[in-house]
Amino acid sequence: MRKALLTLATLMLGATTALADPVEGTWKTQVDDGAYAHVQIAPCGPAFCGTIVKTFNSSGEYKSPNLGKQLVRGMTPAGSGKYEGKVWRPSNNKIYVGKLELNGNALTMKGCVAGGLICSGQTWSRLN
Repeated sequence: MRKALLTLATLMLGATTALADPVEGTWKTQVDDGAYAHVQIAPCGPAFCGTIVKTFNSSGEYKSPNLGKQLVRGMTPAGSGKYEGKVWRPSNNKIYVGKLELNGNALTMKGCVAGGLICSGQTWSRLN
């Protein structure tokens, strides 16, 4: 019985890691207003959120006041590698309708206004 429980626990642990969403991981943003960040995307309830874990400028890594803040908020899968939710732009402290599209190790992130008609975006690269 004990061996059966251990086997079941091992299978469940393996299934949990195998079901990790491909958007999860650490991503490097593009330079925006002279700085860029490493963003950790992970589950947050039924959605995905991205938290700033490191910040860099032309001098290297620095302690931005934005460390630990959520850049990507409440992204839910919309199928075919696409996600919908909200994004925060630190430079103007505004929250936008957000769209993510995953393509291998590239993640296109867009913030949109006017019901999604006007968007500005970046392509992030996967770090891990």
